[in-house]
Order: sequence, then structure tokens, then C-alpha cells
Amino acid sequence: MRIVAVISPKGGVGKTTVTANLAASLVRFGGKVTVLDLDPQNALRLHFGMPYEDPAGMSDNDLSGAGWHGALCQSQYGVDFLPYGNIDEGQRAILEERIKNSPFWLSTHLQELALPEEQIVLIDTPPGPSIYLQQVLSVAHVGLVVLRPDAASYSTVPAIESLVEFYTKKRTDFLGCCYVLNQMDASKQLCRDVYGMLRATFKERFVASAIHRDEAVSEALACQAPVSYYAQHSSATHDIQQLATWLQKNFGLID
Repeated sequence: MRIVAVISPKGGVGKTTVTANLAASLVRFGGKVTVLDLDPQNALRLHFGMPYEDPAGMSDNDLSGAGWHGALCQSQYGVDFLPYGNIDEGQRAILEERIKNSPFWLSTHLQELALPEEQIVLIDTPPGPSIYLQQVLSVAHVGLVVLRPDAASYSTVPAIESLVEFYTKKRTDFLGCCYVLNQMDASKQLCRDVYGMLRATFKERFVASAIHRDEAVSEALACQAPVSYYAQHSSATHDIQQLATWLQKNFGLID
């Protein structure tokens, strides 16, 4: 089982959108993919057709002791997904206190899911440091950091590098952390500058095929479908397929 932590140092970079669309592309390449949503925004499910008003998810099952298996959903796109769920602030505080006091919370639940050895598990995390990210970095084999090509994202890179290093430096099974730019607009000088600086800084850890800004992505979400199904020949579909290929080449996600 290969576990990929999808990370962003700040909100608004399209991390959840990248996670959902990457999962759909990996399935098209022959991968068996499960996506876990550990972001309390609970937005990932909307990419796979789950009704907005449906409150089901990991959080409520966890609090009730029902286990995660009953909250695991199958999408029509070949991706299994576990929504975070819709709970109130009081319930979330209780859940997060439980997580804080249980260092093996995530690894235990993953074992209980008993996923096949060949499974790829993508985990969507909240932006920035969190107890969820701490748990995810204790089990992930790969870190995928999603950035926008702007000054705000670029300025957060040292902090996220330090965070990933802190939680993975003692893990011999952690294969590495890589960076991808989302919503790239090559017509803008700043975007090109940030792209160039990141490529020079991270070299082989930088995914050279950025994901370009494409209205098809927003339209696909409005239809609650991955962009590769909504607009098969769009630039975003091509870019995400390139990302899937890059991850496979560098980390061997698919046997």
C-alpha cells in the first residue's frame, strides 16, 4: 500500500481539487485508489457526486465507535472515498482531542480498513500545521505539496519543508516530498518567476508539468465529477495525467 499525503501550507491553492482529480487519473492508469478526507471542510466528497446535504463520514463514525468501514463510499469513477463528515464544533473538539491523545489513531484505522496491498491511498489534509497532518505524516510514504504560483505560497515553502522534515526524518519508509504548482498562468510574469524559482530550488523534487488554470476544473466540480470525465481533452486533464505519470515514475505508486 502506498500512502500519499496531499499537503498545502495555506488555503486556497486547490489542494482538494488536485487530490480528487489525481485519484481519478490514477484509476484510469490502472491503480486501485482510496481517498481519505481528513480536512474538516469536508469538500472532497463533492467531486465524486455525494449529495451536499449528506452528513455521513469518518468523523461521526469515529465518535460513535462504529469504525470507518461503514463510512467508506464507492464512486462511479472507480475511486473509493471516505468523507470527513458533517459534525458541529463541539463534536470536532472532542474528536480532535481524541486524535491528540492517540498517536496511532490513523495507523490503527488504516489497518482496520484492511485495504489490499496494491491500494494507493491519497489523504487530503487541512492547510498548514494540524493534528491531522501530524498523523498523516506518521504513515505517508510520499508527500505531495500543492502550491499556487504566487508570492504568498512561495513564502510558506520553508515552513512546510521544516514541518515535513520534523515528522518524517526518522522514518526509513518515507520516500520523499515533492512540489506541484496549481492554477498556473504562463501569461503572467510572476507565475513564471515562481515556477522558475521553485524548479531551481527543488530540482528533481519539483513536478515540471504544472497544472494550468482551466475553467473546466470549476465546471467539473459544479457537475460533481472529476475533470477527466467532464472534459477529457482539457488542459487540466492533461496536466493531472502528467502529474500521475510523474508520481508513478518517481515513486512507483502502481505495480
